[in-house]
Amino acid sequence: MRAFLFFFLRTLFRVRLVGEPAAITHGRRVLIVSNHRSRLDTLLLALFLPRHPIVIVPPDETKTRLMRWALRWVPHELLDVGSAAALKPILKLLRAGHPVVLFPEGRPTGSNAVMKVYPVPALAALRSGAEIFPVHIAYPVPGMGQPRRVPFLTRVRSGVTLHVLAARRIDSVPAGSARRRRALATLRLTTIMRDAALEANAFKPLFECFIDACAAHGRNTAIMEDAQGAHTYGEILRASMALGRLLKRVTGDKERVGVLLPNVPVTVEVVLGLSATGRVAVMFNYSGGTTAVRVARSAAGVRTVVTSRRFIEQARLQPLLEALAGCVIVYLEDLRSQFRLADKLWLLAFALRFPRRTLAAQSVLDPAVVLLTSGSDGEPKGVVLSHRAIVSNVVQIRTAIEFSPDDKILNPLPLYHAYSFTAGMVLPLITGTKLHLYISPLHYRAIPELVYRNDCTVLFGTGTFLSYYAAYANPIDFSRLRYVISGGEKLASEVARVWVEKFGLRILEGYGCTECAPVISLATPSAYRCGTVGRFLPGIEHRVEPVKGIEKGGVLHLRGPNLMLGHYLQDQPGVVEPCRSAIGPGWYDTGDIVEVDDDGFVIVHGRMRRFAKIAGEMVSLDHIEQVARAASPGHFHAAVLTVEEYGGESTVLFTTDPALDRIMLQKAARALGSRDLAVARKIMRVRELPVLRSGKTDYVRLGKMAEVQRPRQSENIRLDAASRVFQKERESVSQPSEIR
Repeated sequence: MRAFLFFFLRTLFRVRLVGEPAAITHGRRVLIVSNHRSRLDTLLLALFLPRHPIVIVPPDETKTRLMRWALRWVPHELLDVGSAAALKPILKLLRAGHPVVLFPEGRPTGSNAVMKVYPVPALAALRSGAEIFPVHIAYPVPGMGQPRRVPFLTRVRSGVTLHVLAARRIDSVPAGSARRRRALATLRLTTIMRDAALEANAFKPLFECFIDACAAHGRNTAIMEDAQGAHTYGEILRASMALGRLLKRVTGDKERVGVLLPNVPVTVEVVLGLSATGRVAVMFNYSGGTTAVRVARSAAGVRTVVTSRRFIEQARLQPLLEALAGCVIVYLEDLRSQFRLADKLWLLAFALRFPRRTLAAQSVLDPAVVLLTSGSDGEPKGVVLSHRAIVSNVVQIRTAIEFSPDDKILNPLPLYHAYSFTAGMVLPLITGTKLHLYISPLHYRAIPELVYRNDCTVLFGTGTFLSYYAAYANPIDFSRLRYVISGGEKLASEVARVWVEKFGLRILEGYGCTECAPVISLATPSAYRCGTVGRFLPGIEHRVEPVKGIEKGGVLHLRGPNLMLGHYLQDQPGVVEPCRSAIGPGWYDTGDIVEVDDDGFVIVHGRMRRFAKIAGEMVSLDHIEQVARAASPGHFHAAVLTVEEYGGESTVLFTTDPALDRIMLQKAARALGSRDLAVARKIMRVRELPVLRSGKTDYVRLGKMAEVQRPRQSENIRLDAASRVFQKERESVSQPSEIR
């Protein structure tokens, strides 16, 4: 009967065993840990892994008569890994030399994310010294525990893959209490599970991933919507392939093509169409003015730009076209008439039936998109991201946090921003999570209403934008939200407090940079700690190099699959400068001062360039802002660095609070236990802080404002001193001679 079950399941579900299954046969004590997507997993692991392992089956999975009958023919034990009583039987099996299979998550999750990991499997590996073999079971379509039902024949065609990965160990944990050792061992097992989910993924070019999603979720499934209506997978596929065919005629192979379009579905279709034909989209930052467009054009060597007349007129972007003089401007309004009968026949009879045969030959290491850094504290740079970098970052995010087809993401952030491009566009298209695109994040009253009317469950934003949304929203507007994810800038503790008190929602803060596609670490429901940005995503190696004068943390260096190919330089258009840091090639110096605690949580203290050296000590401008927020929580504050006439550095605080003064700042600093150097030397009051369209504070503009004001202040000081001297001389002349 065992042979019959093996043949039946292999034929029906086309089961494949890949990776390193032979290594299991050599281990003396073997513990196999696997993700758990379906009750079918128990039979698959028991029948297809070598050495006929003993499977630890959760008791809830034996409720059906069919499952009880099937388990009669495979070795198993009914144990609940969520109970401490299961540890001794598992240890007994391992020490007797039996290979053991168990599910650390304890139950079928129906999700690609690694959910709650119980301590018993980690303690069993730690106390027995067993080798841990992670197995990742991949179901390429939903169903099998997913919310959306999939036809049976689709599941049969798709197949199931068992990825056996290299052995790991949990040899030892630092000394401490039993609870502490248990927590650290569980954390290490969670890391192993997440790394396995990433390593088992077969990375493909961007458009191939989109085709896989079309097949998995169905072309009739609505995936994206905006103010004009909903768009299905099939409609996006058809439009992107048509646009790709038309743009292929006016561009060259692997050409870098500028995209000057807003947050609308056609922008997504243009990016996908360019990717399908082997072109590279260069996302122009139209809110950054002519400077950002000129930098992107010259650095990436853009010769063709795709835009819309209607968008140019409504957004009044005619000056940007002057900065693009010499480029071929392709208007979307003109492309419709160029799609002839032969193109329609090609699309309907061939491309939509066999989309993979129309794709240009590409590698996952080829450039997929060029994005510009925000330029919030310097001149923007062109960042070249490969297909692997973007897709791997999506997979990394999915292993840490659960997204399902039942969710709906509201993304008002511009698509030229890395945060919006990867998490707000590519992630929904690949995972089947519905997406609502909105034209601008600056409509603070409209966005809460959109969340309420469209039943959105996920909201992306920056700390600044989220503070405005909270100010204008009714508490019921965000009642359906499951996740509120903040990125792009540091989240103020006051904003996080307001969201908890007004809406009962905990903001999950992420940390990243454009060069890392962009997410590096992310707070999740299972890994959340106030004042941190969660833990590093799987697959990311990090080094923290100490800096003289900075007590806590150091400069963060990174390496991982989501790292960029390199930068485009203006003096060498089209030439990619690869990543390299002080550690070596392939590493990226983020320039951020971070600290990683014993539990793996990341604390960002600020950028290296956001530190001032005052009185021989390093002072964080971010900490100066924190003191200001403690002194005046209801207003906005931003600190910049200026250089005085005598050559020393000074700090200037911009604030929207007209009553804030240094005395209030000093009291707040003492309450926080901070030094007096954390109090800004000068205070400048403004009606509102300038922000970029991505939501970040525009520190470049604030720095220019401070430099403009500094000479005036110095001049006023000199005039005041001269007037005082003149007044004294005048008084002395007017006095009687005897008094003189």
